[in-house]
Amino acid sequence: MRNVVKITILLTVMAVFLTVGIPQPTKAADSLNIKADAAILVDADSGKILYGQNAEASLGIASMTKMMTEYLLFEAIEDGRVSWDQEYTVTDYAYKISQDMSLSNVPLRKGESYTIQELYEALAIYSANAATIGIAETIAGTEEEFVRLMNEKAKELGLTDAKLVNSTGLSNSLLMGMHPKNTGPNDENVMSAKSVAKLTKALLDKYPEVLETTKIPYKVFREGTADATGMLNWNSMLPGLAYEYEGVDGLKTGSTDFAGHSFAGTAKRGDTRLIAVVMKAVDDKGVGSYKARFDATRVLFDFGFGQFKTEEVVPAGYQFKGKETLPVIKGKEDEVKIAVKEPITMMIRTSDKDSYKPELVIDESLMTDGKIEAEIEKDQVIGTVKLVKEEGKDYGYLNETTDAVEVIATEKVERANWFSLSMQAVGSFMGSMWTGALDFVKGLF
Repeated sequence: MRNVVKITILLTVMAVFLTVGIPQPTKAADSLNIKADAAILVDADSGKILYGQNAEASLGIASMTKMMTEYLLFEAIEDGRVSWDQEYTVTDYAYKISQDMSLSNVPLRKGESYTIQELYEALAIYSANAATIGIAETIAGTEEEFVRLMNEKAKELGLTDAKLVNSTGLSNSLLMGMHPKNTGPNDENVMSAKSVAKLTKALLDKYPEVLETTKIPYKVFREGTADATGMLNWNSMLPGLAYEYEGVDGLKTGSTDFAGHSFAGTAKRGDTRLIAVVMKAVDDKGVGSYKARFDATRVLFDFGFGQFKTEEVVPAGYQFKGKETLPVIKGKEDEVKIAVKEPITMMIRTSDKDSYKPELVIDESLMTDGKIEAEIEKDQVIGTVKLVKEEGKDYGYLNETTDAVEVIATEKVERANWFSLSMQAVGSFMGSMWTGALDFVKGLF
């Protein structure tokens, strides 16, 4: 008996060592554990979300708000309503805010004029708040009206969770009682990380020239004058700055007590541009800091550039197994061949390529009792392809309206003539009669 126990123990120990010694298959973690209240990583070209963490929660956005101000400025210039050399005369509101150097600001003299170009550079490089107010007043007359335009544009861009109460992203409580009408003294600008990424992508898509300014690491405002102010870009991931990261050329930081330390960054390497958003980033001790937001962004960029690339997931001409054809009614043929029209390419994690399976989504409006009615033209759209990830999480796209890849008929099926249709109808009738008769006979026994 004692020997049996010894042998049992020995076998158990050996089993443990063998288990430890044999490499076990590992599954990629779905979470990067970004130290922030929310985070998102997006392929800037397609809008494919590569990673998300609490990305749909509405949070404070602070000066990331200024991306909306930039969007509306570029739009106004494009429409001819504003020009870069147009001059803005400083109002009492903008002057008072500009004198608060505890905020990010360049000094503006009351009653003096500044070009929109000057104010824009101060906004984009130094996040200057009074300069931002000057731009808002130039475009809309008052910041109150500008806020209306901001919220209107947010709806147009699909930023459904956005609530914008001023042009700068400052807490209304810091605006010395001059906050826009119809907003409260303690109101804040809020948006989800997903919506911030949507806004970032919209700005980059329509006005990529914004990067020509946001990539400037340092510039002097009003150089050579008594008001000369050095503007060190708050985006410390730019080349030559404290937390530089290869390929970073934008876009907008944000910091308030309410929003914490946030950043909407973008970087390009080769043909790949990524957008990363982190909101209320903290360090290992749970303390928010400028470094924390850039550390979190670095993790996202490393993940994106290191593990993702654009792959062809489904080739053109792909046929669905078991659904290579669709049944046809009223045609010279009983079926029609179908296939995927264009290849499906996607920014994808290399290890996940085999996890995606194409599913056929038929346009049901074309179908009658499970069959498609002739006449059917070659290349006629029959449906679309839906990609389903069988393992792990798929985060989808920023805009779910992304055009789906079409499934088409690869051949023409002509409509049968009246005689053939009559014979088909007779055959169908006789078939149903025969089936009914058989059922009747079976019912007798």
